[in-house]
Amino acid sequence: MAEAQEVGEHSLKRSLGPMNLVALGIGGIIGAGLFVRTAAAIADRAGPSVVLAFIVAGIGCAFAGLCYAEFASMIPVAGSAYTYSYATMGEFVAWIIGWDLILEYAVAAATVSTAWSEYANRVLDWFGMRIPYQWSHSPFEHDPNGAYGMINIPAVFILLLLTALLIRGTKESAFVNGLIVILKVSIVLLFIGIGWGFINPANHMPLIPTPTTYVTPQGITHAYGGILGILGAAGVVFFAYIGFDAVSTAAQEARNPKRDMPIGILGSLAFCTILYVLFSYVLSGVATVQDFRSAGREASVAFAITKYMTGYEWLSKSVTVAILAGFSSVILVMLLGQSRVFYSMSKDGLVPKIFSDVHPKFRTPYKSNMLFFVFTGLLAAFVPADVTGEMTSIGTLFAFMLVCAGVWIMRVRSPELERGFRVPAAPLVAILGIITCGAMIYGLGWTNWMRLIVWLLIGFIFYFSYGKRHSRINAPPPEMPEGIKLSR
Repeated sequence: MAEAQEVGEHSLKRSLGPMNLVALGIGGIIGAGLFVRTAAAIADRAGPSVVLAFIVAGIGCAFAGLCYAEFASMIPVAGSAYTYSYATMGEFVAWIIGWDLILEYAVAAATVSTAWSEYANRVLDWFGMRIPYQWSHSPFEHDPNGAYGMINIPAVFILLLLTALLIRGTKESAFVNGLIVILKVSIVLLFIGIGWGFINPANHMPLIPTPTTYVTPQGITHAYGGILGILGAAGVVFFAYIGFDAVSTAAQEARNPKRDMPIGILGSLAFCTILYVLFSYVLSGVATVQDFRSAGREASVAFAITKYMTGYEWLSKSVTVAILAGFSSVILVMLLGQSRVFYSMSKDGLVPKIFSDVHPKFRTPYKSNMLFFVFTGLLAAFVPADVTGEMTSIGTLFAFMLVCAGVWIMRVRSPELERGFRVPAAPLVAILGIITCGAMIYGLGWTNWMRLIVWLLIGFIFYFSYGKRHSRINAPPPEMPEGIKLSR
C-alpha cells in the first residue's frame, strides 16, 4: 500500500539527490542577510568579534540541524517541523506549528520579494532605467518628495515567476536554484579571495572590543563589545542562517531520504558557517567599525569595496548581483517550503483537500502553489517590508525548539524505531538547542509576540471549525512509518 502511494499519480515525485538538497539548503540560507546582517552586527554590537558571533550562531543552528536530520531520516514525509510535531506531541501542537510555519515561509517570501524589487531597481539604474516609485512601493510608503506608492509590481512579478517554476517541477526548480547558488557563492568567494589582500590588521585589534554601549542613529541602545556584544551579534546574524529547515520540507521528493536528508541539512549548514566566518573576517578587516556606522546597512559592503579596494569597483556591482540572486533563491525555497507544509496538513485532513491536489503531469502541489502566490502577492504588493519583516523570526525559532523537544520525546517513547541518522550526545544536544533558541526568542520584541498571537487565534478558529472535524487522526497517510502513534 505504501509503495503504491509512493509512486502513484497523487504522490510527489522523488527527484532530488544529496547535492540537490545541499544546494537547496545553501539557496535558502545565503541571502542578503549575509551582507546586511553582518554589517549591522559589526556596527552595533560586536566590531571584529562578529567572527565569533557567527560561530556561536552556527553552533546554535547545528543543535537544531542535528535534530532535524534525525527526524528527517526517521520520518521521510513532506512537512518539516509540522510532521515531526504531529508524530511526537500530537495533532493540536502540530497544527500550531504548521500554522506558524506558514506565517514564517509566506511572510518571509513576501518580505524578500519586496527587497528584491528594490535591488532590481538598482540594477536597472545602471542602464538608465527605473520603475516609477508608485509602481514599486506599497500604498503605505512615500518618498522624501511626498510621492506615495500604489502597488509593488516587481515584487509580484518575481513571486509569479518563481511560483510558475515550482509548478513546473521540483527538479527544474532545484536546477535553477543550483545555478543561482553557484553564482552567489562564486561572488562571495571572490570577495573573500580578493579582500583578504586588503585586510588592515589594525581593524582586528582588539578582536573583542572593551564592553561599552552604542546608541544607533534611531536612538536604540545596544551592548557593544565583550561577551554581551558577541551574544547580541549572534542573535542578529542568526537570521542569516534561516533556511536550512526548508530542506526538510522536501523529504518526500528526495530519492533516498534516510541517507540524503541529513547530508542536505548538515552539509548546507557546515558549508555556510565556514563561508560566513571567512566573509565576516574579511569584511571586518577591510573597513573600520565607523565605516559601517556611517554607511547605510544595505550599502556597507559595496561602500567598503569602493573605499578601500581600489581597482575593484566591478566587485561592488557583483555584490549587488549576488544579493539579487540570493533574494531569488530564498524566495524559491520559502515558496517550496510553505506549499509542502500545507500539502502535509491537507493529507492529514486539517486543511482542505485542494492543498494536496497534485498536478497530473508535473506531480507538484500546483493548486497550493497558486493559492499561496495570491496570499504572498497581496502581502508583497500592498504591505511595507518593515512590517512583514518583523513577523518572520518567532516561527523559525519556535519550530527549532519543538523539533529539538520532539527528538528527545521520541528517544524516550519509541527508542526501537529505525533511524538513518542519530543525534550524538542526546538528549544534551536537544536541551542545548531548546535553551539557545529560547534565549533568542526572549530577545524579540513584544510587537512580534502580538502579531504571532493574532495569527494563532485565527488558526485556532480554523482548526476547531474545520480541521478537527476533518482530521485523519485515525487513518494516517500510508507513508507515515509504522510504530509512530498519532494523538490529539
